Amino acid sequence: MKHVKALAIKFVSSLVLLSLILGLLFDMAFSNIFLITLVLGVAAYLIGDLMILPRTNNTVATIADFGLAFLIIWFMSENLTYGDNHFSMSLIAAIGVAIFEYMFHKYVANNVIKNQGGKKQQTGQLQYQTEASEELLAPVRQDVRSSNEENKKPQ
Repeated sequence: MKHVKALAIKFVSSLVLLSLILGLLFDMAFSNIFLITLVLGVAAYLIGDLMILPRTNNTVATIADFGLAFLIIWFMSENLTYGDNHFSMSLIAAIGVAIFEYMFHKYVANNVIKNQGGKKQQTGQLQYQTEASEELLAPVRQDVRSSNEENKKPQ
């Protein structure tokens, strides 16, 4: 149920944000904005929020979501609409989505990932420990032989 609630929050917020940016600034049709928001919401939730965020930190997940949003918005606006300014439109919309995603990742980390399945999730702070030994490794000189080898010389 936590995932459904998080997806609903992400979808509605992204729909409002992209309607403001793509609809008002670039005059895109609402049906195209709805399709872009649907694809972007599901892809960004699965990739950015459930795969990247638990393994890294908020900054890395936000950068990944920015790239994903830029590619999805650019590709879908190129195929769904007519016009010549798809790059700047996608860039501005992806920046807006990235700012929203930065705040949404905090919600996901605290409410969805935190107690998921009773497993402890790492939040980006990996701690490594080095082990050292006190063994002395010294090479054996070749001119030193044991007494047994001297007695077994062929004559």
